[in-house]
Amino acid sequence: MDIYLKLKIFLIICLLTIFKSTISLSNEKFNEWLVEFKVRAISQGVSKNTVDNALKNAKFLERIIALDRKQPEFFEKTYEYIDKRVNEVRIQTAKKLLSENSVLLQKVNTTFKVDKEILVSLWGIETNFGVNKGKVDIISALTTLSFDNRRSEYFEKELIILLKLIDKKILKYESLYGSWAGAMGNFQFMPSTIQNYALNFDETSEIDLINSFQDSLASAANYLKTIGWKEKDIWGFEIQIDKDFDKDLINSDSRNLKNKITIAKLKLLGFKNTNGKEIIIDEKKEGWLIRPDGEDGPIYIVFDNFLRLLEWNRSLRFAITVGTLSDKIKL
Repeated sequence: MDIYLKLKIFLIICLLTIFKSTISLSNEKFNEWLVEFKVRAISQGVSKNTVDNALKNAKFLERIIALDRKQPEFFEKTYEYIDKRVNEVRIQTAKKLLSENSVLLQKVNTTFKVDKEILVSLWGIETNFGVNKGKVDIISALTTLSFDNRRSEYFEKELIILLKLIDKKILKYESLYGSWAGAMGNFQFMPSTIQNYALNFDETSEIDLINSFQDSLASAANYLKTIGWKEKDIWGFEIQIDKDFDKDLINSDSRNLKNKITIAKLKLLGFKNTNGKEIIIDEKKEGWLIRPDGEDGPIYIVFDNFLRLLEWNRSLRFAITVGTLSDKIKL
């Protein structure tokens, strides 16, 4: 056998051995952490019965860590992110669903004063209208992310809430499947969101955010209404400028929008619509300039409703995409 081929095989074997050893070590540490977590969960009010039953099959999922480290909201450019999610098929599907569910959507709108287009848009972006609700074991996902160092405090709180929801028989641990991040249902609610905003809108015996579209839709509307959604108010739109301007006016951090600006000042600086025409809305209206891609890429002026979308998902590109789809499906 060629010496280089022998060396290549040897290196592959070494790498596989190291990989298996790393996984084995991770599993060992995870199991140690899980024992300690069970004690913490019981001390915070979760019953021992729920802790034992819900966590008996919890596993460390290595791929969850990889997915957490490479979320498309933070790696894809704005236009790329939007184009993948706001295509003609999704637009037409959304319009069809708006029409087919018009009675329910009107009932929800009357109750919560949240625009039906934004609800359908969120449904489309989150789960492709319920097609992709996720098949990951939620308990294993949340235990994995709680064990991981990056956002352990946040995910452990979510896991504790999940266990308490099981304790209260609001959720059944046998049927908890969803996204890699621990979200579930048509609108991908985290446990804390279920705890705070989920509703039984179809008047059955229990809240069901996976199979009941009525509960799902009303819960999403309740969430947006509670955090301050303003019905019939625009979220924002893309603008452009063909000369230099003060770059300090631009925001690219979704957690810290600053330097609020009026439409009147925006026009004085030379900003226009993307078609080159003058911006025609109330000149006293105030918003923030954002540019998700940093020093290049598209610029948007966004308003208060955009902040509500950021509370739903702390990503500028996600919020822009939801807003863009909602604009394109208005009947």
